[in-house]
Amino acid sequence: MKLHRERTTVIATMLTIFLITLSVIPTWAQQSPRASVDFTLNDKKVSIDYGRPSMRGRKIMGELVPYGQVWRLGANQATHLKTDADLVIGRLNVPKGTYTLWAFPSATGWKLIINKRTGVWGTPYEYEKDELARVDLKVEKLPNPVEQFTIYLDKNQAGGVLRFEWENTRASIPFSEKK
Repeated sequence: MKLHRERTTVIATMLTIFLITLSVIPTWAQQSPRASVDFTLNDKKVSIDYGRPSMRGRKIMGELVPYGQVWRLGANQATHLKTDADLVIGRLNVPKGTYTLWAFPSATGWKLIINKRTGVWGTPYEYEKDELARVDLKVEKLPNPVEQFTIYLDKNQAGGVLRFEWENTRASIPFSEKK
């Protein structure tokens, strides 16, 4: 009788662990994939690590990404910028180091938020005291929708352009090495 009770307890415990595992798997499956983009600027590396959510038939700008609120510029863990060079992003001096990038989108314009706090999850945004600054982004409408959020670091004459694209929106800002 005691052996039967012990076997029943082991089976019940294993079944409970199995059911808990099944309930967690959908959460893992919903996480957006991570991506990174690298750029070399005068032999110094600039890299961005971010989550890549997809549209999946949803309205993004103004709804999933609400206007008038800080957005984590991607999904899951906050987007991280690491630079081995002192940069000028827009007109902002950004010392070499690691930062998180956020956006403040609105129907009339966007701000890029560069934050000194790193290693954080994307929501809620509680890091105003750690902001290096907010700078204006150039915003354009894309001719064709972009299904999956993508960050680019493109070369230009002065250095590069940091560009974000998703749904029908492109936001961008030039950067260069600080001289």
